[in-house]
Amino acid sequence: MLQASVKGKLPLSRAEEVEKVKMNVLAKAVVSARITEKLTQGLSPVSLKVIDESHHHAGHGHHHPEGETHFRVEVISEKFDGKSRIDRHRLINGLLAEELAHRVHALAISAWTPKEKSSL
Repeated sequence: MLQASVKGKLPLSRAEEVEKVKMNVLAKAVVSARITEKLTQGLSPVSLKVIDESHHHAGHGHHHPEGETHFRVEVISEKFDGKSRIDRHRLINGLLAEELAHRVHALAISAWTPKEKSSL
């Protein structure tokens, strides 16, 4: 049985159910894609990992049912050369200011220069 779209409204048709699922899948990685795009443009990274950790926070404050609220980024970039850890975080937070002001509740950052990462 198809579920109602909103309590008290008519049930969704099969085509509407399929379209709703498609839209949820497409919307699911929008924030992650924006983070990737902005960090790539702003940092020209050698390596970049954007990890959605929202599922670890289900039921906690600021969790969104569709995820994309809690992220971890691991980035290696020459742009960090000569910058302190705080300055690196400020740079990343500045690039992602819009996302942090809206959907993203938490952002864990690991930021290295290529030289630093190769010595780990």
